[in-house]
Parts: sequence; structure tokens; C-alpha cells
Amino acid sequence: MAKSKQTFNKKEREKKRRKKKLDKLERREMRKVEKAERGKLTFEEQLSYVDENGNLSSTPPDPTKKRKIKVEDIVLGVPPKEESIFGTTRNGQVKFFNDDKGYGFIVDNETKESIFVHINELVDRITEKDKVEFEIEMGPKGPTAVKVKLLS
Repeated sequence: MAKSKQTFNKKEREKKRRKKKLDKLERREMRKVEKAERGKLTFEEQLSYVDENGNLSSTPPDPTKKRKIKVEDIVLGVPPKEESIFGTTRNGQVKFFNDDKGYGFIVDNETKESIFVHINELVDRITEKDKVEFEIEMGPKGPTAVKVKLLS
């Protein structure tokens, strides 16, 4: 009696190929069913709405949350330049300054905020509680005082 010409490995590959083909047919049938169900949706069920935050939702937006916008408030083009704290001369008092480390902080008289100052930006030598005049520029970590002069 002759041996079968199919080896175990060939049989396994054939099984995998048939299973893959069956899975593919099942997925195709599932897609057909899902497509038919989607086609049965009413027009209202297919609509999407945009809520007051700009997100898509299935429910219509609440008219009480609607905001009124005046036509005069809409700015087309470049907005007008706002007054900036940068570049103007300001006055303040030295809150802390360390000569060894080379930095400190100045409290602005107008805004009462603390502004960083580096020793390289000093015109005159300063110590704590000195009254100073300075300009503000944007540094890598926030506003910094530059052109710091001691007031007499």
C-alpha cells in the first residue's frame, strides 16, 4: 500500500487557507447586514448637530445657551495693538539680589509683580530695597528686567 503524498505541514496549511476563506466570507456577510441596517435609519437619526462648544452631538443644541454676538465686536483683519508693558520705562524696588549668583528680583510699583533681573542687565550696582528704574523684555522663561538703573 502506498503512502499519502500529503505531509502533515501541507494539511495544516490547507486547513488555515480554508479557515481564512471562511472568515473572509463571514466578514463580508456582516458588512452587508450592517450596511442594510444603516440604510434603515431615518433622516432625523442620521443628522448631527454642533453644540455650543463646537463639538458634534446627536441632540440639537439648547437655545438658552446660545450666545449673542454683536456685529461691532467682530474684528476683520489685524486686531488693534494693545498697550504692552514691554519696552516702557518702569519703577520698582529690589526685592532680592545675590551678587555671588548674579541674579535677583524687582517688584514693579504698578503691577506689584516680581520680575527677574540678571547681573548682565544692570547699569548701576544694586542691593536689596534699592529703588530702581528698568525696562521689561520677554526672556526665555518670562519677563525680565533690562537697563536697570539706580534711582537717587
